[in-house]
Amino acid sequence: MSETAYHRSARTTPTRYRDRASWEKEAVHAVLDATWLCHLGFVADGAPVVLPTVYARVGDRLYLHGSTGSRPLRAAGADAGLPVCVTVTLVDGLVLTRSAFNHSVNYRSVVAHGTAHQVTDEAELAVALDAIVDQAVPGRSADVRPANARELAATAVIRLDLDEVAVKTRTGGANDDEADLALPFWSGVVPVRTAYGAPEPHPSTTVPLPGHLARLGRTEQPC
Repeated sequence: MSETAYHRSARTTPTRYRDRASWEKEAVHAVLDATWLCHLGFVADGAPVVLPTVYARVGDRLYLHGSTGSRPLRAAGADAGLPVCVTVTLVDGLVLTRSAFNHSVNYRSVVAHGTAHQVTDEAELAVALDAIVDQAVPGRSADVRPANARELAATAVIRLDLDEVAVKTRTGGANDDEADLALPFWSGVVPVRTAYGAPEPHPSTTVPLPGHLARLGRTEQPC
């Protein structure tokens, strides 16, 4: 792994549209930092399992949140760790063409392979949990009660060091076949965005809306 790019392997090299792939850290981090939901893939009892969960990036590490009772978290606690595949995908648009075959999606997607380990160091766990909260709502960890001993006992975090990872993107417009250009069907791109709504306070809330939530309501969340 170089200072500016991640390790390129057979697993992170696409077999189709290789020109859409990048191993540059800046491109990978841009996608990872733009959202907070990932999908964690692993093998349990000989069968593949994919679970959605929240995460945060801290430097060249991903921290994934879970329960101490979940299978991947227990497996990651073993010395050997847990082989995993983590994916993060942002959808930017629906690419619609005159033919059904040529329809596509504009997207940004990161795929990371490696061995995950459970975080057991108290100081690292505190950093990871704050990062996971702030990944979804920047500034939130400083404006809530920290987890107590009982809550920490029920919470687990696994760590995946970023090494074998790549980002793949598709941008641009519709690619109609030349023979279809005269057909009387609509062709183009429908942008896709997910916007935050206005925060809705609980009836028991008496404090004013904090600044970090007011800012969140004025931003767009990538899909």
